[in-house]
Amino acid sequence: MQVIDPATEDVITDVPLAAEEEADAAIAQARRAFPAWRDTAPGDRARLLRRFAEAVDGDLENLARLEVRNSGHTIGNARWEAGNVRDVLHYYAGAPERLLGQQIPVAGGLDVTFHEPLGVVGLIVPWNFPMPIAGWGLAPALAAGNTVVLKPAELTPLTALRLAELAREAGIPEGVFQVVPGAGPVVGQRFVTHPDVRKVVFTGSTAVGKQVMAGCAEQVKRLTLELGGKSANIVFADADLEKAAATAPYGVFDNAGQDCCARSRILVEQSVHDRFLELLEPAVRNLVVGDPGDEKSEMGPLISAEHREKVASYLDDAEVAIRGSAPDGPGFWFPPTVVTKPGERLLSEEVFGPVVAVVPFRDEADAVRIANDTTFGLSGSIWTRDVGRALRVSRAVEAGNLSVNSHSSVRYWTPFGGFKQSGLGRELGPDALHAFTDVKNVFISTEE
Repeated sequence: MQVIDPATEDVITDVPLAAEEEADAAIAQARRAFPAWRDTAPGDRARLLRRFAEAVDGDLENLARLEVRNSGHTIGNARWEAGNVRDVLHYYAGAPERLLGQQIPVAGGLDVTFHEPLGVVGLIVPWNFPMPIAGWGLAPALAAGNTVVLKPAELTPLTALRLAELAREAGIPEGVFQVVPGAGPVVGQRFVTHPDVRKVVFTGSTAVGKQVMAGCAEQVKRLTLELGGKSANIVFADADLEKAAATAPYGVFDNAGQDCCARSRILVEQSVHDRFLELLEPAVRNLVVGDPGDEKSEMGPLISAEHREKVASYLDDAEVAIRGSAPDGPGFWFPPTVVTKPGERLLSEEVFGPVVAVVPFRDEADAVRIANDTTFGLSGSIWTRDVGRALRVSRAVEAGNLSVNSHSSVRYWTPFGGFKQSGLGRELGPDALHAFTDVKNVFISTEE
């Protein structure tokens, strides 16, 4: 597979794609490594994860520069992403010694529970955030005593391969964490069908997620899915309109809109709709779109020419109100774009690009109705100075991650995941560890 720099269209390198036999060999190695890793003392497992985190920290700038070239992420974003891998590893390095069961009062004896690791975990990572999403899966899985085989997206394998090197340098035992580049229908599908893979973690499109879910059902295989989104940014008339408009581009155009949490529908109360658009226009036009390696750039290119064509198709039946700038010449560039009369596809489908629809609403109930008029439910924002309204709307909107007067969706201390067709299960936070374990109940009779 040729790995392409999306900002220049230059070939960075060639990466061999694994065949099914190589995927099977990696799974077999992970299965052999599992008993020793499971039985590693909790403090020793924690120490190795801390060393892994420190190795990532020592390589942070290299990882960030690699992501800039491979994924087209701005250097500022890429540094945050590499730092997030480090922080998530540090966070879950505290977990092995705190993976606590319960003592349950029962008659005639002692009853205790244990959180037992599952075994081999297959982790399928997308191309939009290759580093952090890898960390969200591998860190809690390893901390709980599982072994991990990771399949990076075909377009963006380079940082995952480097993470595997850093893990080995940090002393993570052979076979405990492996990266196997390959096609989804080959390596990813083998995770689904191989009986020794006890859990699949998939981040990607809802359509593919449904196929993964159906395949896992045949073996009653554990599954975490983080899928698509069509998130709403709800702006009420009493909000700080200047701040809401100034930050709205970053809520949807970050990573060129290639973000399942992108607030791709801005819902604005009718009485301030026109004023909001006036404030939004300079914020969009002033967004710095350019060389992702430049410290000043705020948005880079799309991932591929094919994806650029798909994003452009959403404007076929839409009326563009505001269009920002983008470089000419090589690279998969697309300008940040605001639409005020969107077509049905733009309102209902995940664009996964720098295109946002601005839609008016009448009142609180109408805002909630429009926000929930989607099969997705991943994230969203609510802008208001009314605390009561913020709480009412937060409870009414069908989404897993909401921010009030903010566009932040992800904190590694808190759970992340979606409602409806945006996925199953939760990543990050204190509960993610339990997604990689089964509860075992043990009763010990004390009767003579």
